[in-house]
Amino acid sequence: MNIKTERISLIDGLRGFSLFGILLANLLIFQYGIYGKDEIAFFDLPKWDLAGYHVTKILVETSFMPIFAFLFGYALILMMTKLQQRQLPVKRYFFRRFLALVVFGLLHTFFLWEGDILFTYGLMGIVLLLFLKRKAKTIFIWMVITFAILFLLSFGGEDLGNDILYSEDTIQEYLKETFTIYQNGSYTEIMNHRFHEDPMELGDIEIFVVLLLAPVTILPLFLLGMYAAHKGWLVDFQNKRKNYAMTAIILIPIGILAKLSPAFTSFVDFSLIGGSILAIGYIFLFAYLYSKFHDHRVMRAFEKVGKLSLSNYILQTMICTTVFYGYGLGLFAKMGIWLGILFGLSVYTIQVVASHWYMKRFKQGPLERVMRMFVYWNVRSKPKIEVKDVVNG
Repeated sequence: MNIKTERISLIDGLRGFSLFGILLANLLIFQYGIYGKDEIAFFDLPKWDLAGYHVTKILVETSFMPIFAFLFGYALILMMTKLQQRQLPVKRYFFRRFLALVVFGLLHTFFLWEGDILFTYGLMGIVLLLFLKRKAKTIFIWMVITFAILFLLSFGGEDLGNDILYSEDTIQEYLKETFTIYQNGSYTEIMNHRFHEDPMELGDIEIFVVLLLAPVTILPLFLLGMYAAHKGWLVDFQNKRKNYAMTAIILIPIGILAKLSPAFTSFVDFSLIGGSILAIGYIFLFAYLYSKFHDHRVMRAFEKVGKLSLSNYILQTMICTTVFYGYGLGLFAKMGIWLGILFGLSVYTIQVVASHWYMKRFKQGPLERVMRMFVYWNVRSKPKIEVKDVVNG
């Protein structure tokens, strides 16, 4: 296996790995709602489920979507190189790609679920066009700057918590309505609740500040991925095994401690930046394990899911909303945390089997094909001069 193929397979494996973590994190939203997941006391969970909730919040939530952001940036540089080698218009292709992500995100949000990430990633991709042809050093400097801003935003602790977004009475009333509608409501009733009921009590200035700062929370990982691609972090992984292991050993404990910071002090809350640090630690841990066991069936399973990442991400939403919402089985807030984790493992296993079956018969996932048709402006979903797409849909 040559280095180029190994590099692509590792990226696919990481993408599949991150999709598993994203599913586990999203199950908190599917089960308790976009606001309910942070107001878990409302649901009066038993002690064992409450323990599972805290484990998920610390080890999973906010630590797998950043992996996807890192891979997004990494693959961006790889794809740019391929396009340049074929003398194709780089920014035009990327703009169409990111616009397609925005459209997918809007459709996903409107018709299925409020926890979408595609819309945000599409917008961030357009922002990243500003960094596309910059030197690695320039990208690194901006990455450090955005991480520094994120670090400064961590000061203030509880004063920056949910209490500035909504009052206790408002959120309690909202959760009562959500509980009833999501368990028993029709598709139309749930959609109306999502779009017309919101507990947030922000003025225009506060909303503007939130929208302005939101990209800062995820931009560092996109830039880190771009920088890592320039430096070849995931290339020749067999010879970097020790570096991967040492980095993971250092970053994972730091990330966990940072996410635990609100439990020790009310002055700072490093949980958000801790999520990013933990994500980087997970990336290096996976790279280390992949360098040792890249032919193992578990790694191949992650690769299969990762190659169909867009289709599998949307499929996760379709399955979970059908199971938890009133127009399906209506199990909203009924399953519990640990049983929910087992459910997530079952869903992911089904996706592994389905992805393996699908990839034996087709070269592209269904949604990946639609995106490429849009990007390349060709019903064959290929550019006029064929480019091997290392970004995977």
